[in-house]
Amino acid sequence: MTKTALIDVGGGFRSIFGAGVMDKLMDLGIAVDKCYGVSAGSANMISYISGQRGRTYTFYTQYASRKEYASADNFIKLHNYANLDYIYGTLSNSDGEYPVDYTAFAASPTKFTVVACDARNGYARYFDKSDVHQDDYDIMKASSAVPVACEPYVIDGVPYYDGGIADPIPVELAVREGYDRIVLILTHRRDFVREAKKDAAPAALLKRTYPAAAERLKNRYRTYNEEMQVAEKLASEGKVLILAPDDLCGLDTLSKTDEGLEAMYRKGLDAADAIPEFLAS
Repeated sequence: MTKTALIDVGGGFRSIFGAGVMDKLMDLGIAVDKCYGVSAGSANMISYISGQRGRTYTFYTQYASRKEYASADNFIKLHNYANLDYIYGTLSNSDGEYPVDYTAFAASPTKFTVVACDARNGYARYFDKSDVHQDDYDIMKASSAVPVACEPYVIDGVPYYDGGIADPIPVELAVREGYDRIVLILTHRRDFVREAKKDAAPAALLKRTYPAAAERLKNRYRTYNEEMQVAEKLASEGKVLILAPDDLCGLDTLSKTDEGLEAMYRKGLDAADAIPEFLAS
């Protein structure tokens, strides 16, 4: 029997592409057996698993413009450009402006893995659905804590950074766990090759406090590129469907425009049209 999985690698504001993919999946009534979320991809997935179409779109296109959500003010006051407690707590808790439907999330048969990076040793930590509770979405905060732009997020005394440092494209994990039809959502162009220089400066800063995580960050380009090669090989074998935007619409991890967000979301909606045929093959 075919086992299906969905991977969303995140990418800050570019991740609205994945929100579009998942909203279309909800329109089509398609659920998968397991979701793997990295960084902002994990936030997209909690709304998908709970069946809340348009929820993540609202976060990107409305709430993200608030200074409480992401701003230089946040960085000065809290040492966090993105206020993860505001995003995944104040807005998302049961008394929040747009709460997660936790009851629906918990009742869904879809399994869930969230990738974070243990700041102490640079290793990947794989949280699962049992680590999510009503008004406790800490694992998404941990997975989304971009180094230098954010402080590490602490869970049970352990500091965590963005999961994209340790396992940016967890396709091999999904294969090891027995999934044979895997939809991979990227937020860079498919032909993107990560370069070392982008992570060099933040890695140098991080080295003062978390040297192992800094080393992992410095080598993220190699990890990303190697994992992408694996994904392409599996795609050529018909086991992975890669969905990626053909243009970034002016978006970056921490920068956006309203027009860019809308265009990227539409690209995600359109890209998802390939999924039904792939899952049925």
